[in-house]
Amino acid sequence: MADAAGNETRRVLIAADKFKGSLTAVQVAERVTAGLRRVVPDLRVEALPVADGGDGTVDAAVAAGFERREVRVAGPLGQEVTAAFALRDGTAVVEMAEASGLQRLPAGVFAPLTASTYGSGELLRAALDAGARTIVFGVGGSATTDGGAGMLSALGARFLTEEGEPVSPGGGGLAELARADLSGLDPRLSSVELVLASDVDNPLTGPKGAPAVYGPQKGASPDDVAALDAALAHFAKVLEAEAGPRAADYAASAGAGAAGGIGYGALLLGARFRPGIEVMLDVLGFAPALERASLVITGEGSLDEQTLHGKAPAGVAAAARAAGKAVVAVCGRLALPTEALAGAGIAEAYPLTSVEPDVAKCIADAGPILERVAARIAEDRLS
Repeated sequence: MADAAGNETRRVLIAADKFKGSLTAVQVAERVTAGLRRVVPDLRVEALPVADGGDGTVDAAVAAGFERREVRVAGPLGQEVTAAFALRDGTAVVEMAEASGLQRLPAGVFAPLTASTYGSGELLRAALDAGARTIVFGVGGSATTDGGAGMLSALGARFLTEEGEPVSPGGGGLAELARADLSGLDPRLSSVELVLASDVDNPLTGPKGAPAVYGPQKGASPDDVAALDAALAHFAKVLEAEAGPRAADYAASAGAGAAGGIGYGALLLGARFRPGIEVMLDVLGFAPALERASLVITGEGSLDEQTLHGKAPAGVAAAARAAGKAVVAVCGRLALPTEALAGAGIAEAYPLTSVEPDVAKCIADAGPILERVAARIAEDRLS
């Protein structure tokens, strides 16, 4: 693109995720903008904070112009919490972590066997009440391993014991499941497009399933993992009797194990699984912003092996490379070699530790240090 005099106009697109525990994606964009403009005061900068479906997804949608809606729902232990979703033009962005995330647990408390996704179902119901015709359901950062049973219950399903009583909340309670009844599911679900947005492609159970891979992060002991895996396998078996062979197929499908198996529940509702960052880039309007940019800056708190498997910076870089745009990344910690970065489409990474070797200071003073890093990017790439 060029200005009226025919000179090339530089425009930077900042499409970075949060620095978890230090800066939100919006704050990352603000700090990078400030640092760039220290060196190039008249630089055109467009900020498009991004997320991959995990925590921060609603905030990214709101930053892109969606309306924030708040509703009172059940937290993972049943306590009432205020959770948000985002809405624009009939599309809702719902983040399960808002209702059922680890951040909703008291500090130091885990509940691997009893934490429930009921509040996530209430959030989906609120999106339906608001008139959503498309729901992007971002899952990640969960405190739960209940296969989405709580979510389905909030939407009208019934899960009963041999005595006809509702099973106890959480994945542990599913061991007592005798009968499932999906006939009461909210009928509006059949006419809405539900997209399961996640960077996790694990099946529901087994060595790569939700309990084995992610249970320990939620406080599950080896015995808890075994109990949860057996309970979720039993859950899928009982659902097969209610919903037919598709219930077994979904349990083995990519994404079923996302967020403690809530992906499985979403698939039962007819959701279409897509990598979270791909969905969010579409929803946030990334393509037109990318077209306007001459340089893209992406990033997240830690650029590591996980980044390459569906995290936001990898998705941004892949899309930018396909469009022939240069990409650099900012991060708190860099744990990828140059070749891996290049393979992902990132020309260079700028960690906070490159200007402040003390990691503790990088975490405590991430904002000011990120501004210094951004100024270095401007000196290298824009001056």
